Amino acid sequence: MTPFSEIATILLAAVGLGALGVWLRQPLIVMFIGVGMLVGPAGVGLITAHEEIELLASVGIALLLFVVGLKLDVNMIRTVGPVALATGLGQVVFTSVIGFALTLALGFEPIPALYVAVSLTFSSTIIIVKLLSDKREIDALHGRIAVGFLIVQDIVVILVMIGLTAFGAGLAGPVEGTLVRVGFVLLKGLAFLVAILLLMRYALPGLTRRLARSHELLALFAITWAVALASAGDWLGFSKEVGAFLAGVSLASTPYREAMGGRLATLRDFLLLFFFIDLGARLDLSLLGATLGPSLLLSAFVLIGNPLIVMVIMGAMGYRKRTGFLAGLAVAQISEFSLILGALGLSLGHIDARAMGLITFVGLVTIGLSTYLILYSGPLYERLAPLLGVFERRKPFREAAGDSPARPPRSDVILFGLGRYGGAIAQHLVARNQRVIGVDFDPQALVRARAVGLPVLYGDAQDPEIFEHLPLPDARWVVSTPPDLDASRVLLRHLQDRGYRGRVAVACRMVEDEDTLRVEGADVVLRPFADAAEQAVDVITSAMHRLSSLAAAAPGLTDVRLAPGSIWAGRSIGELALRNVLGVTVLAVSRAGRSFLNPGAEFQLFPGDRLILSGTPGAIAEASEYLARRDPEAASDADEADFAVREFDLGPATSWHGRSLAELGLRPRFGVTVIGIRGPDGAVTMPAAGDPLAADARLVVVGKARDLDRLTEALTVAPREEDRGVRGAEGAP
Repeated sequence: MTPFSEIATILLAAVGLGALGVWLRQPLIVMFIGVGMLVGPAGVGLITAHEEIELLASVGIALLLFVVGLKLDVNMIRTVGPVALATGLGQVVFTSVIGFALTLALGFEPIPALYVAVSLTFSSTIIIVKLLSDKREIDALHGRIAVGFLIVQDIVVILVMIGLTAFGAGLAGPVEGTLVRVGFVLLKGLAFLVAILLLMRYALPGLTRRLARSHELLALFAITWAVALASAGDWLGFSKEVGAFLAGVSLASTPYREAMGGRLATLRDFLLLFFFIDLGARLDLSLLGATLGPSLLLSAFVLIGNPLIVMVIMGAMGYRKRTGFLAGLAVAQISEFSLILGALGLSLGHIDARAMGLITFVGLVTIGLSTYLILYSGPLYERLAPLLGVFERRKPFREAAGDSPARPPRSDVILFGLGRYGGAIAQHLVARNQRVIGVDFDPQALVRARAVGLPVLYGDAQDPEIFEHLPLPDARWVVSTPPDLDASRVLLRHLQDRGYRGRVAVACRMVEDEDTLRVEGADVVLRPFADAAEQAVDVITSAMHRLSSLAAAAPGLTDVRLAPGSIWAGRSIGELALRNVLGVTVLAVSRAGRSFLNPGAEFQLFPGDRLILSGTPGAIAEASEYLARRDPEAASDADEADFAVREFDLGPATSWHGRSLAELGLRPRFGVTVIGIRGPDGAVTMPAAGDPLAADARLVVVGKARDLDRLTEALTVAPREEDRGVRGAEGAP
């Protein structure tokens, strides 16, 4: 079989096992190492083109380090923050020291034990960022902290590689002349850095600006620069990895780093495939029996010990136990850099195949298991929360800024999630005079919400402690906007456990999740993407666009938007009295992509509605100003206009029993509507308008608060006087 055919076969195997990995929700790194084991000498023995695969793997590693260097600009390093620095360095020191002691106890020599211990300290930035992004937690507080200390780890691993290549000759050769060799390497390294700094200052900005005129040429230059400096680093006695990393750093301050990184990501992932396949093919599975015990021991240490040290450090710095736990899970595995570091040590002769196999097996176990820990971090935290109190100060002051006062205000709606979708919902609810309290775990979202006067709490639906601080007894609605099925199910379960009696609305991403959420207690299922698409189609196909076009062309028609602050928001068209006062007619109303043509006097207007008005130019101008009127007391007026539902007894105190709804004429008399009759058994029915009402029935009535108050007053008058009022209304429609 030719090398080309071998690579084609290997790629087919990678696609097959990769699809299995996606189904198992595993990172592809694990599956690609498995491909190497399958096609290598320990498997079917397919690989013979070792040189070709090793060359592709080397280019892939160079591009990986180049892209990492691109992201490490000076500004990002400055803004890592104390917590990222403390947790990143603290975890590296802790894992290195304890890991070194454990590896020595397992019978390894000091140099291989040092390599193994250092390899255990690094976590995969690529895997963690991907998992947090998929869970939409990358901007959460714990997500930002995790990314911060992963950046610290990336810097440390580069420094370690530089140190190993500088001292490699001394470790491998005789003691005599070690200082001379190390000094010579450091001098070459200093010269290399000075040359790169000069290029960064005087050559690269102008060169990239000219090359950026062609995206293809810019991408080609990025690849060339990465490989060229990787080759220079190797020639100077460092390593290809260090040279490629410095190539990325040299371009990190240019405005084109995102474009270069984005275009190289797919090529990087493709070429890295060959590194992991080559690594898996070189594993000596005959050593598996000898390394199985040490691999499981060190894997348990990484899976448990690394998160524990992060929780200890973050707890001491004043963070909540939940934030520390979720951030700590990000270091519960070793990374692709650990495997690259091991391969570097193997090439320098510092470690043997047994140590390299140990590092690889630990990587397979920890990457595979930690993926599930992060995916199911919410339910896992719920189970472990009672045991984690030791990792939290009595007052976690670092997150106190995100809290509301000890007693949150009474609220009509508790809103989980204050992102773009949730923030817009909060804005419209407040505009319609609803009392809203927001809950989010993104500190920036809380700052934005607090800036517009919205009461907020730090937390999310998967945090059981947050429900102790919410005004659940007062809330009529609990709304969750993140379209995450697991989070919504946890929310519904918490609300049920606390006896919440209001209504619940949750968002979902998949249509098939709707039935599940309704069965588990959701009253309303929001579909952000599907609803937006439906409304967009409504706008495109609606007749409103024709009226809007006509309004722009004809002097007698105008398109007016009812602003949230207008005193007419929440009122009916009849209450506006535009036709009687100004001689203007409302031809149509557009709301959320839907058009209502020729709306009647009872049509209620909401903030954001667009009204098509017909009239003389002067009357139209007056109407536009009239509709834009704002009033400081608009909130209290609108509260009166809010609809409510009440029940009224038809007992012996009134003479309404025995009469029909048509005879009572409640709508023309009071402006309210009977929506049902509750009988003695509690069932609500809707009788015909001519059916007589039983004495033990209760009217279920909907209307504006002020109209319902009038109805209540009418029911308290003397029966005879009230009876005369009712008889006077007989025959009313």
